[in-house]
Amino acid sequence: MVTIISGTNRPGSSTFKLAKYYQKKLTEMGVQAELFSLTQLPGNLIESDLYGKRSADFQPLQDVITHTDKFLFVIPEYNGSIPGVLKTFIDACSFPESFYEKKAALVGLSSGKYGNIRGIDHFTGICHYLHLHVMPLKIHIPNIKNELNADGDLFQADTLKFTTEQMEKFIAF
Repeated sequence: MVTIISGTNRPGSSTFKLAKYYQKKLTEMGVQAELFSLTQLPGNLIESDLYGKRSADFQPLQDVITHTDKFLFVIPEYNGSIPGVLKTFIDACSFPESFYEKKAALVGLSSGKYGNIRGIDHFTGICHYLHLHVMPLKIHIPNIKNELNADGDLFQADTLKFTTEQMEKFIAF
């Protein structure tokens, strides 16, 4: 099973739009991919699902993560790194069965000009600690507001070329 994780809980985010684009394109390539947005997290996650606790609200999300073989993380830049809610989500997931020896592709995006390069590097370190195998081709999409059209599709030629290459490699990974 493939799961795309939209790495922020910000409503209406460009991250979610980009994650939906990846889901659409992977479907066109013949891959069924679930889309999980961190907006789906329980509001009391910090109190209910950390340090070995598991709530009834989080359990269905944990089940999806446990049954996923490949993850595609779409991660916005927050303060030069990843959103804290993404790290909190990872911390709430059961270890080791959530990510251990599974595979991941990483996509960074930002409103600025670097496409979350530093955040993707930080997240790669987290993935390595979890024994989550990261695909070498990582995509960084800067100036995301200039990359998505009104329908939520990427349209810039270079971005289309590299994201398509990443998806093809992710399928084979």
